[in-house]
Amino acid sequence: MIAIVDYGMGNIHSVNKALQISGAKTIIINKPADIQLCDKLVLPGVGAFDDAILELKKQRLIKALLAHIKLKKPFLGICLGMQILFEVSEEAAQAKGLGVLKGVVKRFQSHKDLKVPHIGWNQIKTVNLPINSAVQRKSKKCPLLKDIPNGSYAYFCHSYYPEPEDKNVIAALTDYGINFASCVWKDNVYGVQFHPEKSQIIGLKILENFVNLC
Repeated sequence: MIAIVDYGMGNIHSVNKALQISGAKTIIINKPADIQLCDKLVLPGVGAFDDAILELKKQRLIKALLAHIKLKKPFLGICLGMQILFEVSEEAAQAKGLGVLKGVVKRFQSHKDLKVPHIGWNQIKTVNLPINSAVQRKSKKCPLLKDIPNGSYAYFCHSYYPEPEDKNVIAALTDYGINFASCVWKDNVYGVQFHPEKSQIIGLKILENFVNLC
């Protein structure tokens, strides 16, 4: 069973439908106890960093999210849901991230050729990762990107992007004035800056790969 966390900050129903099309049995949850019952967890996110952390705290979900990750159960953060895995964000006035991944979430610098937010289709360029954990031992390519052709297009909508301290967690890069991390992976934790639920066939395949993770 895959649980989708509803904390008022994501395209919950679009993500739910896309996961079901990809073969998942899903449940939408908003209580800490429900997280303990799921095999995999998806944290979508649309909106502001401060607001997201505030809502997670209000619903007492942070401890349960971290416990799920500590148990080595697969976790997928989407867009803002990935950003809050990091320690801090330039968007946030006060709130700190979950600190699951070390690094900072930064804002794109706008100029005449690039508008902020970054909205629309862009390429994801896969990165071969070093074999540095038991989870990664059998493959250098992120399992989330299995059978995804290098340079495939995905749909983005964001003004901020993660800059991981450990470059070895970067599974894919996207060029928007700079090469930023559009997919990250560390052990059982996966994150995508794009929206797979809006990325048509490629997005559904990425979600299917998550559904099929052991």
